[in-house]
Amino acid sequence: MVMVVAILGLLAVQIFYMEKMVQMRNEQFGEIVTHCMHDVSGMLEQNETKYFLEQDLQEAVNAYGGNRAYGGRADASQPIDSTTVSDAIDDIKIQRPANFNTLKNLNDSYQLKQEILVEQYMYQRSMLNEVILTILTQSSDRPIAERADSTTVREYLAIELERSGLSFPFEFAVTRRGGGVDYSTSGYSKLIDDDMSPYVQVLFPGDPVGKQHFLNVVFPTKGKYVFSSVRYMIPSLAFTLVLLAVFIYTIFVAFRQKRLSEMKTDFINNMTHEFKTPISSLSIAAQMLSDNSVTKSPSMLNHVARVITEETKRLRFQVEKLLHMSMFDRDEATMRLEEEDANALVDSVASTFKLRVEKYGGTIETALDAEDPIVNVDRMHLMNVVFNLLDNAVKYRREDVPLHLSITTRNPDEKSVEIVVKDNGIGIKKEDLKRIFDKFYRVNTGNRHDVKGFGLGLAYVHKMISLFKGTIRAESEVGEGTRFIIVLPLYS
Repeated sequence: MVMVVAILGLLAVQIFYMEKMVQMRNEQFGEIVTHCMHDVSGMLEQNETKYFLEQDLQEAVNAYGGNRAYGGRADASQPIDSTTVSDAIDDIKIQRPANFNTLKNLNDSYQLKQEILVEQYMYQRSMLNEVILTILTQSSDRPIAERADSTTVREYLAIELERSGLSFPFEFAVTRRGGGVDYSTSGYSKLIDDDMSPYVQVLFPGDPVGKQHFLNVVFPTKGKYVFSSVRYMIPSLAFTLVLLAVFIYTIFVAFRQKRLSEMKTDFINNMTHEFKTPISSLSIAAQMLSDNSVTKSPSMLNHVARVITEETKRLRFQVEKLLHMSMFDRDEATMRLEEEDANALVDSVASTFKLRVEKYGGTIETALDAEDPIVNVDRMHLMNVVFNLLDNAVKYRREDVPLHLSITTRNPDEKSVEIVVKDNGIGIKKEDLKRIFDKFYRVNTGNRHDVKGFGLGLAYVHKMISLFKGTIRAESEVGEGTRFIIVLPLYS
């Protein structure tokens, strides 16, 4: 028991560890995928910012080009290049008198440059403010297919996943709030129909809530990645299961051997009693015949002769049962299968057994209703089968009611014949019905000390019927009696 608990504990620890490893691997996979999808979303936002910057820059370039055509300098709202700075410096030189010293010229030039840089900075800031305002107010109105086209999304996902060490195939879709699908790859719908949960990431988080879109990604081979971490533990788990199975089987065999040992001990005790009674009777009969002091009248000699005959038959019958079972255990029995009439065989056994039944004040009746009774059996063994069933019925009779036995035959279908042996004896408990055909097994008869046997009779019956390619089963109620139903295939 301690060994079983230890193995079960080890098995439980292994299973628990595997579950934890799978859970951790699954969480790790989810974290990596979420990070990659977040990076993809950021790259798409950068693309959109670049798009609006290029648009605004193009507009600024166009506007600045028009001002230069009229010969004027761009105002503070337009970009100023190096040429503009040089022209401004030249104008300063022309307007100042020649007698200004060099230091004064340098200060003025520096101040002009500083003013120009301030104007440039203010322009750049105003341009960025305009771009930001445009992104906030107009970006969500652009079609999602332009903001995040499928080719770009697939490329970005593949790059980020490969960079993170997840070179697995994937399917994805871009959806709207509420579940509407904007577009998806070909295999996405099937995976979702198979109850595979997608990983979800918001695209362009700055969009109004009602206009938000989501990136949904599923991985058809995710299980390979998750279970790769516990793959090496599967052999260990398998060996533990094998060890547990072998140990349980060993315990089962040990208990079975113990039970067989007990049954064999009972068999030897029963065999001793079975042989002791007839041997004692024969010994007494022999002493009576050899004792000269005993008057040997004809009636006494007839009585002794009957005792010797009956006890000899009894011994022979028990020895034959032992020999039959011994031969069948070694597969040495020879079967003489012949075409036989089941009705005739049953009637013959019933007639022979009638005297024994009447000895106990009982009756036996037959109803041979099988229209096609021809079977392929060994005559002697089939008769022994029926005889064993009738003998058990007599042994396990009830003392409070007259013994009544019946044997019937019929054809349940076109391919078989059924033989039913019924009694009104003490019956068999349900727990015993499952084992009555086991070798050496004997039903507990309580206070019935007169019932002796080896526990071989029904085992022999079952063996014979199996060799005849038939079946046998028992139906019984305690206190009501027992029915043995034999079904044999018809001769063909």
